[in-house]
Amino acid sequence: MFKEYLLENWALILILFAFVISLRTTVFLDKKTVMRFYILIAATFILSITVFVEFSIAHLSEYRTLRIVLMAIRYSAAPLILAQVARTLVKKLHWAAFVPAIVLTIIDIISIFTGIVFAVDENNALVRGFLGYLPFIVAGAYCIVLIYLLLKRSNKRLIEIIPIVFLSLTLISGVVFPFIFGSSFANIFCTTIGVALFAYYEFSIHMLTQKDSLTGLLNRQAYYADVDYDHQSINAIISLDMNGLKVINDNLGHIAGDEALVTLSICFMKALKRRQSGYRIGGDEFIIICRKNTEEEVIQLIDRINKNISETKYTCSIGYSYSSNGEKSIDEMLKESDEMMYAVKEQYYKDSKRDRRRY
Repeated sequence: MFKEYLLENWALILILFAFVISLRTTVFLDKKTVMRFYILIAATFILSITVFVEFSIAHLSEYRTLRIVLMAIRYSAAPLILAQVARTLVKKLHWAAFVPAIVLTIIDIISIFTGIVFAVDENNALVRGFLGYLPFIVAGAYCIVLIYLLLKRSNKRLIEIIPIVFLSLTLISGVVFPFIFGSSFANIFCTTIGVALFAYYEFSIHMLTQKDSLTGLLNRQAYYADVDYDHQSINAIISLDMNGLKVINDNLGHIAGDEALVTLSICFMKALKRRQSGYRIGGDEFIIICRKNTEEEVIQLIDRINKNISETKYTCSIGYSYSSNGEKSIDEMLKESDEMMYAVKEQYYKDSKRDRRRY
């Protein structure tokens, strides 16, 4: 049986092994993210063993009970893995993301005794209960929400959208293909998940040359490259600066300061739309460039940012510059947006009756 498992899953084993080596040698990811990837690798490997054993004993009636238990594990594992994928790839996603998968797991355990999701008849054939398609519905919902969150929190650039589309196709195929190819697809489900995660991980590492590793926004180097590329299409620049970061760092520590920066960055990314890109160019300094936007669209973007930030405990000063007919250079717009932002920041400290030198 061990030989058969190796033959069926050798590609998966190699992918997961390469994944582990990459995680061990990278210095770009924080420990929490690396640990979450390790959990995904272990879960995918264990699921592959579960699937192999289940299908190996499918024709043996004396193992009917074991097969039903393994079936419960298989149906529960996919949503749990997808929930872990979401927690790994999406920053600051609440642990409640696991709740639907945990509820499904409880239902699958109950199904071992009741058959409400699945059962095995006297001919050793699978029989779906009245909740037989619930595992696929839950897994599909996780795929849709995950892709939505990745797109929502991306910088809306084609180079980021393409790998998200690739990830969505591979994950959704794991939900749809069983209906097209039957149970045979289960044999390559784990390999599909492994390929999807490893490919997306490698892309993420590549993107770190352009992304700020803490916030997920584009970095200073990407900003310089982007303003040089097709600068004629840039007709608005927004300057953003967090209020009170120094006080947070001094009083609560730099971990709390990093948490604040990540929270604000998520607020920015959630507000971005097409032809709008966000950058972290300094400690608490951010820039958004807008290409071929109307001034109304720029103001709407600022309103969305302010609304998102209002739902947090932090504040941010914002200024912008708009060029209706392209008469302003990038430097002119940046200077103008910075001046407006600093005026807003000055007013913030004045209204708050705080000593500006402390910040």
